[in-house]
Amino acid sequence: MFDAHIVRKDFPILNRLIEGKKNIYMDTAASAQKPYVLLKRLEKAYLEEYANVHRGSYWLSEIATENYEKARHVAAKFINSESPDSIIFTRSATEGINLVAATYGLANLHEGDEILLSRAEHHANLVTWQQTALKTGAKIVYFDLDDCGNFVWDNFISTLSSRTKIVAVTAMSNVLGTIFPVERICKEAHNIGAKVLIDACQFAVHKKIDVQKFDCDFLAFSGHKVYGPTGIGVLYGKYDLLKELPPYQYGGDMIEHVSYEKTTFALPPARFEAGTPAIVQAIGLSASLEYIMQFDFDDIEKYEAELIDYTTKHLLDIQGLKILGTAKEKGGVFSFAIDGIHPQDLAFILAKEGVAIRTGHFCAQPLVNILGYSSLARASLGIYTTKEDIDDFIVALQKAKNFFTNEM
Repeated sequence: MFDAHIVRKDFPILNRLIEGKKNIYMDTAASAQKPYVLLKRLEKAYLEEYANVHRGSYWLSEIATENYEKARHVAAKFINSESPDSIIFTRSATEGINLVAATYGLANLHEGDEILLSRAEHHANLVTWQQTALKTGAKIVYFDLDDCGNFVWDNFISTLSSRTKIVAVTAMSNVLGTIFPVERICKEAHNIGAKVLIDACQFAVHKKIDVQKFDCDFLAFSGHKVYGPTGIGVLYGKYDLLKELPPYQYGGDMIEHVSYEKTTFALPPARFEAGTPAIVQAIGLSASLEYIMQFDFDDIEKYEAELIDYTTKHLLDIQGLKILGTAKEKGGVFSFAIDGIHPQDLAFILAKEGVAIRTGHFCAQPLVNILGYSSLARASLGIYTTKEDIDDFIVALQKAKNFFTNEM
């Protein structure tokens, strides 16, 4: 049985008072808080086991290398990769998407080809492919969600064509919370010969990833959103595809042989990890992933479904509040607006009550604009969020609304 009250105790920062009040952290979609096991693992890696990897024959280097490569196995297990060699450590999910665009995209896209995106993409996905299209002469095609944020299968199918070479979509919108049917997307894209990249940054916090079941060609997620360190991301790629891709960056440890005349390159994943990698971050990520994997994702999803219903009901009780994104298949993200109150003003009052939310366009400016706004407020859930947190959030929200509308 999943108990968020017990889980909350694993995150020491949540015990800290904010403005003299309980810390109500509702910004997990931007970056998740860190469990104690991660903090201790980072400390141990630096205090007791630190050295560069893959290069030393002494004990510290050997243990650092062992732990770094163990992290690759843990990441593979987390997403059910068929092989740890399909796991590339990157600086972020953004870098992972850029890696795919700069290698597979530039090598395979040509004038007249199409890149298919949804209207709900994060800038990391949208801008990257936008620039790739400019370099290759390919064209970006977008498909729409409905007014509630639901994924509409017919909209996707109608934009998929024989010209589509890459489908690059989020698995869960960071604005609307919409869950995309990635397994069906991959199947349809493969039927017309297209490759699929999945941005799983939001999805990875809320749902179980299974790349073999999805049958995606590439998938990226960031460490800091899955209760891990900053400065680390994971890119999965089908190994047969990775073997055919050119390097993304050049330097130490991604080579097979170097002479003054030419260089040959190592097999994946080493080919894509030039220079000294994020050693301690990867080791820390493995601790966070192991922490998450102790829970049954079915239990997490069941608890979160209850929390989503609870939060939605209480938000809609606030007069003048509109939730942007009410899809049937939805994760724990609530973007909203209150009539007559700027989101930044709202967030300022909430912060005084110890409640942390996000404001702005959430790195999805085109989507927020087509929804009719330049800025929104967003609250998001984590495994440490309790119903009491939601109650305190709603009380603070009502207090802020009363302040700005002079209601008593």
